[in-house]
Amino acid sequence: MDILRPRRRPVAQAEPAAGPAAGAGIAFDRVSLARGERPIFDGFSLDLREQRIGLIGDNGSGKSSLLRLANGLLAPDGGTVAVNGRDTVRDRKTLHEEIGFVFQNPDHQIIFPTVGEEVAFGLTERGSTAAEARRAAEDLLAANGCAGWADRAIHELSEGQKQLVCILAVIAPAPSILLLDEPFSSLDLPTRLSLSARLARLPQQIVMASHDLDLIAGFDRVIWLDQGRVRADAAPGQVLPLYREHAGALGSAMLERGAA
Repeated sequence: MDILRPRRRPVAQAEPAAGPAAGAGIAFDRVSLARGERPIFDGFSLDLREQRIGLIGDNGSGKSSLLRLANGLLAPDGGTVAVNGRDTVRDRKTLHEEIGFVFQNPDHQIIFPTVGEEVAFGLTERGSTAAEARRAAEDLLAANGCAGWADRAIHELSEGQKQLVCILAVIAPAPSILLLDEPFSSLDLPTRLSLSARLARLPQQIVMASHDLDLIAGFDRVIWLDQGRVRADAAPGQVLPLYREHAGALGSAMLERGAA
């Protein structure tokens, strides 16, 4: 099977979508990371600049670790990670101004009892008064079909509604980059499609890890991670068929082992 070679530069496009300005985006430079005795990345370098980037790979391939390095939740053991020119270790306290992170499980992200408080939090952290943040949160909710949600209790929401609140809370302070780690894995198909359509309309650069290949088929670039290395990196039409072939072969091998 032919494997596409990793790139440090964006895929050339005839009509590139509007994206981060030159020098913006996320840059991994010779990054090393280990969890206990297990190495995750070793001398890993990659530039992420396209407007929509999908991350795929088997469990344990490094997708979640890459996202957590990018938002400062993990610090590299060696090398550097920069977001719009800010070092994720040196500038960690101000990194939230550039980047927002949506967890796979909304219950791991939500910290306030009501929708309005959750959406307004990032705005107050950026210096808005409580009244200003409340008004902005209500406006954002209304613009996304959630008028009247501000005083709703989080525990009354469905999983899809919670995930939407997480996304709105992250975009409220207007970061330039959104990172999403399997954000739709527990949602039904209509909800996944609805949230995916909302994300497609956002101006931010988006980097999303997903096992749902159909959701990233329209992205600008897809990166297949395999044991902390880039196995393929190009347009979705080139990478996704390779990964489907790999996953099919792996699934067949698992069935054969189970039948033995």
